[in-house]
Amino acid sequence: QDAIDRKEKRSETFKTAVHGLETGTSALKTEELGRRAPQWVRDNLVTMCMRCKEPFNAIMRRRHHCRACGYVVCARCSDYKAELQYDGNRLNRVCQECYVFLTGHAVLEDREGKHKGILEKGAAEVSGRSLLCSSLQLLDKNGKGGTRGWFVIPRDDPLVLYVYAAPQDVRAHTSIPLLGYQVRDLPQGDSRHIFQLAQSRQVYTFVADTEELKRRWMRAMARSAAGITDPEEGEDADS
Repeated sequence: QDAIDRKEKRSETFKTAVHGLETGTSALKTEELGRRAPQWVRDNLVTMCMRCKEPFNAIMRRRHHCRACGYVVCARCSDYKAELQYDGNRLNRVCQECYVFLTGHAVLEDREGKHKGILEKGAAEVSGRSLLCSSLQLLDKNGKGGTRGWFVIPRDDPLVLYVYAAPQDVRAHTSIPLLGYQVRDLPQGDSRHIFQLAQSRQVYTFVADTEELKRRWMRAMARSAAGITDPEEGEDADS
């Protein structure tokens, strides 16, 4: 009876959280979640997270697909893992609503705080204990325009690059997981010190203020991309 009650509660919680999920021909029925691979919503069909409605802009460009429902969601709304039957019960990235339905675990206030994590911490606090931090310019896809921001690789989370709009902001815009990326050096053009992070079709192009700073970022990102978490001897954060 306890198992029945939990399942009914999960179903009701999920239906309330994702009202309208079953509308449209591409959506999975709730009973199929995790049992059948979803049809992913194409990136170019949305301009904002389909859960929290946060817009995907020049800085917050990292988009993820929930492996259960196929929705396009931001990093913060997809920071959950659940076993999916169609993938051999392996853990996959899912959105919060699918996580609640598939696991039956409620997302409590303390879990939400952990979920937001460093994104809710001030740039000054994070920069003070970072492997590397400085101002960089993140170019748009055509390489002509871009947005300047404050970029940080924290010591306590060295495989992730956090992006703030300014050094004193109280909240990061987004984060970029560095593991598995390739770091590319680009020829200097128009006196700009350019380098890239690339993985599959996802490419980030950065401009540093100096050649020395560019080299430091390339070295730090390459170490993180390779899964090296120990700081280099004598490495200090930029101020």
